[in-house]
Amino acid sequence: MTYLARQILNAALTTVVSRPVQRSVRSAIGSFATGWLPSELSPQMLALTATDTAVHLARPRGGKRSKLGVALALGTMAVHASRVRAATRSGEVIEAALKDSLTPGHTTALGDLGPVDRSFPRKEALRPFNFKNPGVHVERNIAYSECGKRGMLDIYRPADHADLTNAPVLLQVHGGAWILGQKEQQGLPLMNELASQGWVCVAINYRLAPRDPWPAHIIDVKRAIAWIKQHISEYGGDPDYLVITGGSAGGHLTALAALTPNAPEFQPGFEDEDTSVQLAVPHYGVYDLAGSTGLESARLMRDGFLSSKVMMTTWEENPEVFEAASPILRITEDAPDFFVLHGDKDSLVDVNQGRVFVERLREVSKNSVSYAEFPGAQHAYEIFNSIRSGYVTRGVSRYIRAHHAAWKAGRPAPEVAVKAG
Repeated sequence: MTYLARQILNAALTTVVSRPVQRSVRSAIGSFATGWLPSELSPQMLALTATDTAVHLARPRGGKRSKLGVALALGTMAVHASRVRAATRSGEVIEAALKDSLTPGHTTALGDLGPVDRSFPRKEALRPFNFKNPGVHVERNIAYSECGKRGMLDIYRPADHADLTNAPVLLQVHGGAWILGQKEQQGLPLMNELASQGWVCVAINYRLAPRDPWPAHIIDVKRAIAWIKQHISEYGGDPDYLVITGGSAGGHLTALAALTPNAPEFQPGFEDEDTSVQLAVPHYGVYDLAGSTGLESARLMRDGFLSSKVMMTTWEENPEVFEAASPILRITEDAPDFFVLHGDKDSLVDVNQGRVFVERLREVSKNSVSYAEFPGAQHAYEIFNSIRSGYVTRGVSRYIRAHHAAWKAGRPAPEVAVKAG
């Protein structure tokens, strides 16, 4: 491939990232597929483009140089540099969200957030796909249900966990449009961060459509929560404090599980089990499966994907199925604390879903609602290590740890048989 061809391709990818397309389900998927990696790997893209251009310009005198290629390269480098600056502002976005959670009018469980780490996430920027952490021990493929591989979970704990007791617990729910995904693939930066600091983190598989249509997904998440409350003390965890998180379809399941504690329709055969959580942290989640918000993007997802791939029924035939599955329609004043995160360049899940969900939560819930919206961020911005992922992981970890500390400080004495919320 010639230098000019490489720069044309580079410029095209840069344009896709800057202007995500959501005219249809197919165009949204295509926009994400071509724009996701360049969006989060802007430092690497900037360095590669600069190196390619320097080599091109260093050709021997008389060698043919492409003025158009160089012009395109300079333009794309400027865009990549602006994206790097936007990613470095993610820490400021997180801080603003945390301060917002402390504003009057919302009851909050947060106490002292502790000092802010403003250092540049150099390791994350240089090693995007290295998830090894010597301070973390992982036990894999523990059965929480009778669904074979899809009923397995992994447990992340500190490497030195012999004396671990009553550690706070995080449940990670993977995304993948309800039709694909594995527990080993997502949430790794946050789980490694928390587990290295004494937490117990649980990553689950769950049944997938179309083999297992909705509501198999949420039933499995609920079953995993019940398993955690029954068995996590065996692994050093505290069954009374549980944070749930996940991205995309995992963000949807996170929000829905948090908003429907002990809902019998999602707990067949284990209706009496406690499935409540203390905090929900959904990333770029789908909150309106019924199209109730009037968003065109929600309607397109409902009719162009969910009906045929996940629900295996249509809105016209069974609207109640879509409504019951929509977190935005399940909000009550007793919703737990929420920290919602989304990118404003998300081509798969319209950022307006996050905005309207947060607006509704703040109208109804008596508990705290924090919202962080990241400029320039595509879907799946925190799956692998990057500048943005580094800041997001730090900020979310800081929020979660402060939330647990405040919950623990307000927890009843052990002899009192009443659980604090």
